[in-house]
Amino acid sequence: MENVYSVCPTFEDASYFLRFVTEEDAKDLLEVYSDKRALPFFNSDNCHGDNFYYPTKEAMEKAIDFWLYSYNEKFFVRWAIIDKKLSKAIGTIELFHREAEDDFNHVGVIRLDLRSDYENVEAIKEILSLIIPPAFDLFECDEIISKVPLYAIDRAQAFLEYGFKKSDKLMVGTMDHYAYKDYWTIHRERG
Repeated sequence: MENVYSVCPTFEDASYFLRFVTEEDAKDLLEVYSDKRALPFFNSDNCHGDNFYYPTKEAMEKAIDFWLYSYNEKFFVRWAIIDKKLSKAIGTIELFHREAEDDFNHVGVIRLDLRSDYENVEAIKEILSLIIPPAFDLFECDEIISKVPLYAIDRAQAFLEYGFKKSDKLMVGTMDHYAYKDYWTIHRERG
């Protein structure tokens, strides 16, 4: 498998197409990141105080520029989630390999940001089924974590049904040293 920072792979099924985010996604993603109903589900832990609320096209474009810069610097990869029926981006997935001095060292971290009308069990499970299996190899890890806040009932159900388990461990921010809770974890299946 090629290095994810050399060639960003795409993933798809009948409903969704995951591909590297582009500047042309700004208009569609503005609907996601200006959606106040979606905002509480975005994981902004250890993100320099950014809460991922981008109410203007300029703010959205600036965020995408940062995502592209971060990919070039090998910090993380952000895929756009395209609803194939609409031919429109309805969210993003960020993934990276985390190195830290806590219980979540050398794990993959997934951040799943969706428009609020896609924050349901079926959509989340389907999107997870596209990205989780290859993520272990792409990000050289045996464990993947994701934040699922207590109030995210559908998200919790989707992650549970997919095979994630709620962890009692805390993720300590590498920059702010704050201990974050509500992480769920899944391990690579060994054959």
